[in-house]
Amino acid sequence: MNNRAEVHDFLTSRRAKITPKQAGIPAGGQRRVPGLRRSEVAALAGMSVEYYAKLERGQLAGVSASVLDAIARALQLDDAERAHLIRLAQEANGSSALLRRSPRSKRWTVRPSLQWSLDAITAPAIVVNRRQDLLAANLLGRAMYSDVYADPTHTPNFGRFTFLDTAARRFYPDWNLAADMLVANLRTAAGVDPHDKGLHDLVGELSTRSDDFRRRWGSHNVRIHGTGVKTFHHRVVGDLELAYESMELIAEQGLVMTIYAAEPASPTAEALTLLASWASTSSDNSPSASSR
Repeated sequence: MNNRAEVHDFLTSRRAKITPKQAGIPAGGQRRVPGLRRSEVAALAGMSVEYYAKLERGQLAGVSASVLDAIARALQLDDAERAHLIRLAQEANGSSALLRRSPRSKRWTVRPSLQWSLDAITAPAIVVNRRQDLLAANLLGRAMYSDVYADPTHTPNFGRFTFLDTAARRFYPDWNLAADMLVANLRTAAGVDPHDKGLHDLVGELSTRSDDFRRRWGSHNVRIHGTGVKTFHHRVVGDLELAYESMELIAEQGLVMTIYAAEPASPTAEALTLLASWASTSSDNSPSASSR
């Protein structure tokens, strides 16, 4: 990843999103750029236009925390965007060794104790890495994401599924929202570990094969999430509305476990009971299955 280009694209994209009204400044006459001008961001951040222009060109090396904080306030960055800016500054300073890196020395395999833990959970549970590879799941998790497991030629990956598999348009009733969230997660991952070759390769593949992905990747949106509600349409049991909780695995750097749960006595709870029955009697929800 070209750090200066990333900084430039990120800051200009954030500047374009803030209107003068949102920033509390007069709009003035005809404006040639969307959002704020550099001079307006500089004024809001309390620095010279020349200095801010230098930073926006990607020269973040040596920038103090107070300057980054001023830029974040001026651009009204949320927590995910602020963290992304700080990581870009760390990379510019050559302090990327302080960033959390994905292990790359050998192919990752699920520890037996982790799989036992997943299997002990009665709700759908999965483990993913920053590249959104689906690395492990319990029986109900595999059944829920049977479409993602359907391609035997690749490690199951939510990016490839979302943008390259037609089943995703059915599985995600609000496909645009799911696609936006997926790309924001990958963009965040690129900031956490800018040297992850696997992520570079995935982004290159998706950018080449999907206009929808390439457009979203260029927006430079990032996000932090750990809880919420997602909706799905499963090919066997129909609509699912599931709350989820995600947590990082302390023993496995860069991996996140997500557990899904239905509201008690809801239609989704009944659908999960049906899904569990289907999972226990069907073989086509296994990782090696290739049919739908």
